[in-house]
Amino acid sequence: MPTCSGTEINRLSFSFLSRMEFACGFRTFQVALLGIALLSLIAPRLVQAQSVEASIRFEKQTQVFHIDAADMSYVLGINEKKQVQTLYWGKRLSNADSFAAAQANSGPSSFDLPINTSGQEFVAWGGGLYVEPDLKVTFPDGNRDLVLQYVSHTIEGNKLIIRLKDISQEVYVDLQYQADAATGILRRSARLQNGTSSPLTVEQIASGTWNLPRGTDYRLRYLTGRWAGEWNLHEQTIQPGKTILESRRGSTGAQNNPWFAIDRNNSNDQDTGDVWFGALGWSGSWQISVEQDQIQQVRVTGGPNSFDFGYRLAPGRHLQTPYFYAGYSHDGIGGASRLLHRFELFSILPHAPNPKLRPVLYNSWEATTFDVNEAGQMALAEKAASLGVERFVMDDGWFGQRANDHSGLGDWYVNQQKFPHGLKPLIDKVHTLGMDFGLWVEPEMVNPDSDLYRKHPDWVLNFPGRPKTEARNQLVLNLARPDVRAYVFDFLDKLLNENNIAFLKWDYNRNWSEPGWPAAPAGAEKNVYVDFTQNFYSILAELRQKHPNVEIESCSGGGSRVDLGVMQYTDEVWPSDNTDAFDRLLIQNGFTYAYSPGVMMAWVTDSPNWVNQRTLPLEYRFLSSMQGSLGIGADLNKWNSDDFAKATRMVAQYKAIRETIQRGQLYRLITPEKNSEHSVTESVSRDGRQAVTFAFLHSSKELYPYPRIHLRGLNADAFYTIAAFAGKLASDTPTTASGAYWMERGIDVEMRGDFQASAFTLAQIN
Repeated sequence: MPTCSGTEINRLSFSFLSRMEFACGFRTFQVALLGIALLSLIAPRLVQAQSVEASIRFEKQTQVFHIDAADMSYVLGINEKKQVQTLYWGKRLSNADSFAAAQANSGPSSFDLPINTSGQEFVAWGGGLYVEPDLKVTFPDGNRDLVLQYVSHTIEGNKLIIRLKDISQEVYVDLQYQADAATGILRRSARLQNGTSSPLTVEQIASGTWNLPRGTDYRLRYLTGRWAGEWNLHEQTIQPGKTILESRRGSTGAQNNPWFAIDRNNSNDQDTGDVWFGALGWSGSWQISVEQDQIQQVRVTGGPNSFDFGYRLAPGRHLQTPYFYAGYSHDGIGGASRLLHRFELFSILPHAPNPKLRPVLYNSWEATTFDVNEAGQMALAEKAASLGVERFVMDDGWFGQRANDHSGLGDWYVNQQKFPHGLKPLIDKVHTLGMDFGLWVEPEMVNPDSDLYRKHPDWVLNFPGRPKTEARNQLVLNLARPDVRAYVFDFLDKLLNENNIAFLKWDYNRNWSEPGWPAAPAGAEKNVYVDFTQNFYSILAELRQKHPNVEIESCSGGGSRVDLGVMQYTDEVWPSDNTDAFDRLLIQNGFTYAYSPGVMMAWVTDSPNWVNQRTLPLEYRFLSSMQGSLGIGADLNKWNSDDFAKATRMVAQYKAIRETIQRGQLYRLITPEKNSEHSVTESVSRDGRQAVTFAFLHSSKELYPYPRIHLRGLNADAFYTIAAFAGKLASDTPTTASGAYWMERGIDVEMRGDFQASAFTLAQIN
């Protein structure tokens, strides 16, 4: 009978559960995990990234809390009903400003009770609640009423914890706030404690609710997509009722991304206007509700998806929600993006506040697909190294009996026919060429045609007696099971111990179906939605602890697992399998509303591209990819000498601007949205001394010139030298001019025709 080892338990690090049950075979081990272990993993990075202090103060007489950080103030109070109520969220106020005590809003009639109209930070279902609840539970006796009231609070530096308790039951909720001083972004979560003597069923739980100032002119922006068409920005006016953004897929998904931004309808400049924005850090099924209530208040509630949710919480146990991050910008949606980018780079990523720059990589997938072997990969590595590539990644096909996507997945041993001497000769060859070595894996999946599935058919998500739905000829391993979790960690650990691997491309190529867990304790089958994702995180955390120099990419058939939860454990993400350089302009544009170019992998691949059979010049393809973290995925065996010469020059140029692209401030000067013929991005280095601009033209018309480019983010009084490294500047462009000139007068580029591109740098003169 399988058991959970003490070593395994001690190594676990969680961002969601602070206490959890593990089912090993038919035995259940209850493992208590201290919440402080979580804070030791993540909270220090928030503190280290700060350049100034955030402040939290409490006015005892009025029972009002003030949170001030960067250019943001967040004010909440305890009203006469002992409810925690939002009083203000927006541009930073003076420390001398004070607020009257919070008062519950009585509502316009008896149909709208104060519990629905008082703008609470966290409200349970009970006491006549009709708006979206943050918490809904069922007690063993069938009672489903829960009314939470303020009990106490603690303030420690930039952290605030407010304790709530039900009016009669021993059920507690700790509301946790942490402010990032550099960006003003708040991190929120909730910790539910079952202090009763019986188990509870948690039917719905959120990390908290964000309440905006009352208004009727709000616009919601959010991201949607599908495979090969991810990261589409949509907008709609917020009207009475509710909009649900969600994934029911078991993972983040591409259909919606857990990010939102809300501004005023009359704000059309990327860099001006009030914007409230947020992102949920959870890689399982999730939900964000945007609701305008009966008195025109807007509230945003986010957490795990309540669909099919039912978490069994045993007596004395705790359930900690994912982090829900949110911030405010007075500098438009562009300013909101730049705050998020800074926060992600210097507070979220594993090596924050000093994340490593992304190396230029080569990936073999589009050159060889599954047909990998030692000689062929060595030949590609030689060609890649000649371009200045820094990381060589071998993709799918190296393991088990993996000849195609029908077999072998789950059997993580090196295929002896393809690599008779193991991976070491290839890795050694890559190292002699001056590159490090990376490898593709898909740990959470299994083909029915595999040794693993034949031995352990019960290891997949399933409902007994029901069909198991395949997608891409594979099934999903139930990572919630401790034995499956142990298997996945052990084979990855063994792979890294036995080979000098610097990088894992971690893929995930389907969504869930039949999310059953027959081996779970009675009543805890639906815990799979939490436990699966949490074990995924714990594997990543333990691998990083044992192999601190190994970097990891989150990939899910493209951009289907990108969120602030997985980004705590991975160094980069794959935004889309669509590598068509023109399509990528729109895909990458949408991606950057929520996530940093410093984690956005962008490959140069073959032309015509497999997606649209579109033919694009090599320089255009490079410039499109150079707006993110550059990679090359083309079949180098088909390139000629001119291709190699151009690529070598572009790789060298990218290395000269890489830090500005990956860590700088991004300005979307002209977006490719709404079928625009033009796209222009500008990245300004953090010290303001370098700016890099990329301009793209789909098709010119009727002899009209390309729109004049007005740069942003420069020092108006400083002088900058301009140099084009692709395309041509207008003949009257001065070599040197002030920041004011480049921003106010602007720059003209000469582009006519179809699929043209230009790029230039500005360097500040000492």
